[in-house]
Amino acid sequence: MNAARAFSLVELMVVLAIVAVLAGIAWPSYASYVQRGRILEAVARLSEARARMAQYFLDQRSYVDATGACGVAPPAPAAGDAFALTCAGTSATYTYTAAGTTGGSMAAFAYSIDETGLRSTPSLPPAWVKHADCWTIRADGYCL
Repeated sequence: MNAARAFSLVELMVVLAIVAVLAGIAWPSYASYVQRGRILEAVARLSEARARMAQYFLDQRSYVDATGACGVAPPAPAAGDAFALTCAGTSATYTYTAAGTTGGSMAAFAYSIDETGLRSTPSLPPAWVKHADCWTIRADGYCL
C-alpha cells in the first residue's frame, strides 16, 4: 500500500520565506518601473502638445486664441491618467505643464515645456535629484 506524502510545516514555512524574500526584492523594482512608465507618458504628451502649439502658432501667429486661452487646449484627464495637463500663455509665449493628479502616486511630480523647447521639472519627490533644464525621469537624476 502506498502511503500519502504531504508537505511538513517546516517545508511550507521555508517556501513561504523564499517567496516573501523574492517579493520584497521584486516589488520596489516593479513600482519604480511603473512610475517611470507614467513619467514617460507625461513627457510624451508634453512633446505632442509642444508640436501642436508650434503648428497653431504657424497658422495663427499667436499662441492664444481670441479668448486669451491657449490655442491648443490641453485635453481633460481620462479616468486612469496619472498626470493632468495645463497651459498658460500669451500671444508670444506659453508653458505647458503636466502635474501629477492629487491623491495618486504621482502627485509630487510636475514637468513643463515652453515655446523655446526648454524642459523643466518644477516638482519632484524629496529624495529625487533635480536638474534645472531637463525632465528628470529617475530618482538618481537621469533626465531627458
